[in-house]
Amino acid sequence: MRNTFGNIFTLTTFGESHGEAIGGVIDGMPAGITVDVEFVQSELDRRRPGQSQLTTARREQDRVEVLSGVFEGVTTGTPIGFIVRNSDHHSQDYEELRNMFRPSHADFTYQQKYGVRDHRGGGRSSARETVARVVGGAFAKLALRQLGIHITAYTSQVGDIALDDDYHLFDFSEIEKNPVRCPEPDKAQQMERLIMEVKQAGDTIGGIVTCVVEGCPVGLGEPVFGKLHSQLGAAMLSINAAKAFEVGDGFAGCRRKGSEQNDIFTNAGGRIRTLTNHSGGIQGGISNGEDIVFRVGFKPVATLLREQPTVDTEGRDVWLAMRGRHDPCVLPRAVPIVEAMTAMTLLDFYLLNRTVTL
Repeated sequence: MRNTFGNIFTLTTFGESHGEAIGGVIDGMPAGITVDVEFVQSELDRRRPGQSQLTTARREQDRVEVLSGVFEGVTTGTPIGFIVRNSDHHSQDYEELRNMFRPSHADFTYQQKYGVRDHRGGGRSSARETVARVVGGAFAKLALRQLGIHITAYTSQVGDIALDDDYHLFDFSEIEKNPVRCPEPDKAQQMERLIMEVKQAGDTIGGIVTCVVEGCPVGLGEPVFGKLHSQLGAAMLSINAAKAFEVGDGFAGCRRKGSEQNDIFTNAGGRIRTLTNHSGGIQGGISNGEDIVFRVGFKPVATLLREQPTVDTEGRDVWLAMRGRHDPCVLPRAVPIVEAMTAMTLLDFYLLNRTVTL
């Protein structure tokens, strides 16, 4: 099982959904970075369950405890260890799953691969693991701040309700003003209503998160097998329920002619730039200095609060009626996770770029 992300800036995570704690070790964090603990906690609060009617009712405080690697408010360059304790897990809600495979979950594949699994909330396969990713991403963001790199993600689609792909149309300050984390207030209300309707029916719904990176320098990315967009894609698709990734115009650009899709270079005040950004800020696998823009598609949550057919561990047909507390839509809480994975990917590439240009 691979539990470490990154090359130079790395995050190793541990813990299960219903264990004592979720935690991690960050290595490769540059020394001398001022640590804003309140900022790290605020990032966790954005991912925290129970923050609105649109999310699971599980009540976790998600308070981060930094154990090492920070002295007198700054990073020391040594490994940063941290934990976030679990306190509101209802393991009894999952007892009947000991011998059943939930549809579209990792129960069957984990059982087949390892011969054993933690049936309580999915154990290691639970999205609860992303707590550690958000902490790692928060530390990465603190370092990227000093480089003038800013990352903003938002919910751009829930079900059939979608925003225009042009992010310049939106006021990003609106994102945190609604529980859906959508920058367009009217569409946010429509999305919220749809999620509530789906929740009341015991069902779930999927959608898309868009991410925009501003201020990224030219040169991040490693040809041939370490292209920036391939590594961003790998990072995003490692998030629970993520099923699709596209950068720039993505699949829409595949329907166009080259004359419509090419980004023409120009000299803008002594700086070479592109007139358009169909490439999404990445060309040849390397950042070109324009905004990096990509989208991540999330499937509907697999846990339905309605009866479904499945099989037990002996292969016998059974009916499963799920209980417990679950998100009807992952999008609102996925937004800070997408930002976190983006931040760690970019910082890792920035540090790697320094080693090849010295």
